[in-house]
Amino acid sequence: MKPYTFEHSDALMERAKKVVPGGIYGHQTPLVLTRGAYPSFFARGEGSHVWDVDGNEYIDYMCSYGPIVLGHRHPKVEEAARRQMDLGNCFNAPGPVWVELAEHLVSITPFADWTVFAKNGSDVCTWATEVARHATRRPKIAMCAGAYHGTHAWCTPMPGGVTPEDRANVVYFRYNDLESLRRTVEENSGKIAGVIVSPFKHDAGHDSELPVEGFLSGVRKICDDNGIVLILDDVRAGFRLHMGGSGELFGVRPDLATYCKAIANGYPLAACLGRDSLKQAAQEVFFTGSYFTSAVPMAASLANLKELQASGGIERMRATGEKLRTGLLAQARSAGLEVTYSGPPALPYMTFKADAGHFDRAKVFCGVCSRSGVYFAPRHNWFISAAHTERDIEQTLNVTEQAFEAVRKQFGA
Repeated sequence: MKPYTFEHSDALMERAKKVVPGGIYGHQTPLVLTRGAYPSFFARGEGSHVWDVDGNEYIDYMCSYGPIVLGHRHPKVEEAARRQMDLGNCFNAPGPVWVELAEHLVSITPFADWTVFAKNGSDVCTWATEVARHATRRPKIAMCAGAYHGTHAWCTPMPGGVTPEDRANVVYFRYNDLESLRRTVEENSGKIAGVIVSPFKHDAGHDSELPVEGFLSGVRKICDDNGIVLILDDVRAGFRLHMGGSGELFGVRPDLATYCKAIANGYPLAACLGRDSLKQAAQEVFFTGSYFTSAVPMAASLANLKELQASGGIERMRATGEKLRTGLLAQARSAGLEVTYSGPPALPYMTFKADAGHFDRAKVFCGVCSRSGVYFAPRHNWFISAAHTERDIEQTLNVTEQAFEAVRKQFGA
């Protein structure tokens, strides 16, 4: 197969650079990918596949960096969105689907009694910390060093425009290290309002790390013993691991949980769910946006969540992810290359041990894959959707075998 070329995509990028800072910014910038091997612009998607503006087709293992969980343009989700769009999207107050979706989310989430809605993961993670502060009348938030909870000043990984005062009330501990959290709590006795933690460690550019036995339950106990609100940031993993929230898979029930990504299969929506004990505080912490009540994304979300549950989508993603993992690890061994394959099957990540954090081999591997129709990213965990098929895995492994050989040829075994 002839490797892909990107003439139209490159031309669009040159136009974009003239009118948009950097052309494309944030996590979708092509600067973090393999130079010359990826498109900058896409035209359409269908199921587990996407097509760029040059007409190149890809098996999509990034799923728009997480939002696509049932597959691009899933018929039931699109039909629900169209029905609502025929009635309208943005009104002076919410539509009935606001209540229907809230009821559904509470009904499938064992710990939760209420929910609020927003647009981005950053929105709900920041708001959750404010609710914790208001409820406890304490100033500090504890988070894992290196964790990503959004783009707001208190947590953004990029320091441009951020002042020391923005982070004066943020304290840190290490993931999977309960003693580290205990020390942080002791050093800030009576001052920590909330602990925010992801269900598993998925910092960009690092191997993922599942919680060790007793870690999350230990965090829960430390929070209970010290009157601290436990916030589970489930923005990335939510609805790919368990319908009731990823905490159900790992055996912990938080006080607040935040969702975005897969909640609406590509439509813009975020949510924070909470316990009844925090409902009054939630009511008193101002939270609003002109589009927070948009009805079309909520209709899409309700259809998405119901179809995920009815079709066994989470189990299908797990099984498909296991097949991909088995195949890639076998190919790496055959090529004499040492890799680390980490994360849950539905949110995997593979690195080359010899790269030692530099991504040279990963960029070659992912670049070969991209130019042959398989879309992985070298510095971010991947995503499986319920639309991925056995045929997708077979086609992928045909390409990755060539990609491993390219790495071996360039760097040696």
